[in-house]
Amino acid sequence: MARTLRDAAPHELFEKVREALVRDHGARSAELLMADYASARLQPVTAQPYTAESVSAYNSPEGRAFGAQEPHVVAREGGVTAHLPVSVRGDRLGVLSVHYAAGAYEPEALGPLTDVADALAHEILVADRDTDFFLQARRAKRLTLAAEMQWQLLPGRSCSRPEYDLGAQLEPAYAIYGDCFDWSASADHLTLTVNNGMGEGIDAALLTSLAVSAMRNARRAGLGIADQAALADQALYGQYRGRTHLAVLLLRISLDTGEAEIVDAGSPRLWRLREGTVEQIELEAQLPLGMFEDTVYTCQRLRLLPGDRLFFLSDGVYDVLSPAGERYSLNALGRAVLNTRLLPPSQVPRALLEELAGHRGAGEATDDAMVLCLDWHGRPGEGPGEP
Repeated sequence: MARTLRDAAPHELFEKVREALVRDHGARSAELLMADYASARLQPVTAQPYTAESVSAYNSPEGRAFGAQEPHVVAREGGVTAHLPVSVRGDRLGVLSVHYAAGAYEPEALGPLTDVADALAHEILVADRDTDFFLQARRAKRLTLAAEMQWQLLPGRSCSRPEYDLGAQLEPAYAIYGDCFDWSASADHLTLTVNNGMGEGIDAALLTSLAVSAMRNARRAGLGIADQAALADQALYGQYRGRTHLAVLLLRISLDTGEAEIVDAGSPRLWRLREGTVEQIELEAQLPLGMFEDTVYTCQRLRLLPGDRLFFLSDGVYDVLSPAGERYSLNALGRAVLNTRLLPPSQVPRALLEELAGHRGAGEATDDAMVLCLDWHGRPGEGPGEP
């Protein structure tokens, strides 16, 4: 199967999989559904570019496999369907549904089917460099140009390693402006950046693109997070001369010890859930990027303990007011964090944003909203240590 996929044209990947499932696995038919940009719907790739036949990413058999990231087999009169998550290193792309006639499905087939879904997921990521086929399938409606630029910056929407699991989401998914997140892992460290964009439309997207590219350039040159912030600060000031700026939170976490270096350059906020207690982590605020020339940034330190859950939020989340004028961060955020404590990080951002919409009421959102959730497990053998 892997060789067949490597030899296939990028836009024909799923057709090759479907042919192999029918020919070699006794399937009657198969369907591939891609998660939309809001992570709320699963869109069939067979109806391009916009489909009216999507299913819920929550309340459907396909959504159960997508949410739990486990195969879900449904037996009905006339046949059996195996729904398989299509994911790469924890990044949830969609679901492969394989349909069998009555009596044709054998439980032993689930392992090979899972291998097929995994192989397809890896090839889809590679194919996205050369075709719009799968990117189009993710769209429940057209993206704004600013949103198109922002989504192209993102590393993914979730990621899993033995030391951590993380997930993130932006809203409004089809019309975001400047909020953004980025991450990168090496053998020894996880680097996270979370920024709260300034402005609207293309101007906000261009500002964020310049800042993220500058921080990546510094990171890939081997610089620490204080120097990453400084280089991005110089790039923004050189372009805008202080007329606009970007708030950002940078972290570099040791995968061996859980020790984190942090640069707080603006308004993204950090909350922690530890042993049932929700608290905001107070950090020493420094100047946003691009406000003044040659700003010097310094690192603070924070120790993560196995079992910690961290939340990184933009002001479009924690500052949202209820109809009665209560900020989301005052009480509702703590309740939402506790209500979602049993969900994996890949599902938490979507759940928090839905709680946020309920807190806001009927009013329209006036700002981007970004949530990133990180579960810290630590490496095997890491002791509890001191906070």
